[in-house]
Amino acid sequence: MDLEIDWLDACRRMAARQADLFAATTGIADRSRYEGRGEGGDMALELDRRCEDIVFEELERIAGGGASLAAVSEERGEVVLGSGEPARRVVIDPIDGSMNVRRTIPSHSLSVAVADGDSMADVDFGFVHDFGAGEELTAVRGEGARLNGARIEPREPLPLEVVGLESADPRWILGAVEALQGKAYRVRVVGSIAITLGYVACGRFDAMISARPCRSVDAAAAQLIAREAGALVEFVGCELAEAGLDLGARYPVIAAHAAEQLEVVRDAHEASVARQGG
Repeated sequence: MDLEIDWLDACRRMAARQADLFAATTGIADRSRYEGRGEGGDMALELDRRCEDIVFEELERIAGGGASLAAVSEERGEVVLGSGEPARRVVIDPIDGSMNVRRTIPSHSLSVAVADGDSMADVDFGFVHDFGAGEELTAVRGEGARLNGARIEPREPLPLEVVGLESADPRWILGAVEALQGKAYRVRVVGSIAITLGYVACGRFDAMISARPCRSVDAAAAQLIAREAGALVEFVGCELAEAGLDLGARYPVIAAHAAEQLEVVRDAHEASVARQGG
């Protein structure tokens, strides 16, 4: 990690400023104003842009101190900050769970990952702030994961009692739900991939599936947090070192605390794809 850059402090400033913005924008109508389409392909809320502006202001402060960064964000795409060859890649989802934000559902997050290369395996700092719970999940590669500053201890695998399921489109979850019958006791849909992976890290969920492919910005920070907490994370169809951090990358992500559990959720993902005829 960059000892000269306090990434945790910078991320906390981002989260605090975003929290103030959410507190000042409380109604569904105010949160539902759109500003065109972001580089990631989705329609962008005005609130998405304002949250992204907060993040970039903090990154520009870091770059102004002499660092050169390549920032990857859902709305702006890839932007180089500072001069010279970028030494670090920063992968940001200013709001993971935009539908929740728009509908004033509390579960949404800020996700920031810092990497020294181009793949998920190269991420060495992860930060996820869950605005609904007011919780902070962090990890440094090789140093474990933390929840609100307290180390998350690896847990013994349990039966699949609760599985987190992520997909914006109900059609994608039909096959997965059918495949989980008799193998998982309950499913939960949070609406934020970063939070759902964080719940696996904390042991709140035994496993998770993104039934359809997600972007790098959705999972980059939380996958490190989950792995540093002892969970197994897989980007379906590619190795960790092959899962790119560019905005165009798409891949389903699954996670669990044991290989047998991972096999169950992998089968459930395959069932969801088969149900779509893909």
